[in-house]
Parts: sequence; structure tokens; C-alpha cells
Amino acid sequence: MKNLSLVLAGENQSDFLTTFVPIMRYVLFGIIIACALVLIITTLMQSNDSNNGMDAFTGASQESYYSQNKGASRDGILKKITIAMASIIIICTILFFCSLLINTVG
Repeated sequence: MKNLSLVLAGENQSDFLTTFVPIMRYVLFGIIIACALVLIITTLMQSNDSNNGMDAFTGASQESYYSQNKGASRDGILKKITIAMASIIIICTILFFCSLLINTVG
């Protein structure tokens, strides 16, 4: 009966909280840093398409094989990597702060 009261009072933390959660925070932080570096590099490697906005006003749109298969090109692949890295950063950041909440509550 005494053990149950200690658990309910929050004085006895489980082994999961004391061992796994700090390790998980270090891993999540490492993933965030690695993805941030990849995100910066892929963003800088993308080409600058500043004329696409003006094409709507001037009516100068050229249909070419390159514009139809933009997803398979270098810029398309870099765009997909950028979106994936940003998504991973968001998910890992949410998990990181949830692990902080679990540690303070537990």
C-alpha cells in the first residue's frame, strides 16, 4: 500500500522516464541539427525563378519539356528534400518539447 501512495504522489519515477527520455532528447536534438544543415544547403542550392511571377502579367509562358517534367529535375528533387527536412524538423521539435513536459510532469 505504501508503494502505491508513492507512485500516486509522484515521488517514484519509472526507469523509462529517468533513462530513456534524456537519451531521446539528445537524439532528437541531433536530428534537428542535422536536418537544419541539410535544409540550409538544399535551400541555397535551388535556382532562383524570379520570372515566374511576371509571366502571369506579360503572358509569356513557354511550354517546354523541362517545365512539364520539373518534378524529376534537380530543382524538383531539391524542393522535395527541402519539404521533407522542414517536416522532420517540425515533428522532432514537437517531440522534443513533449519530452520536456513528460520529464517535468513525471
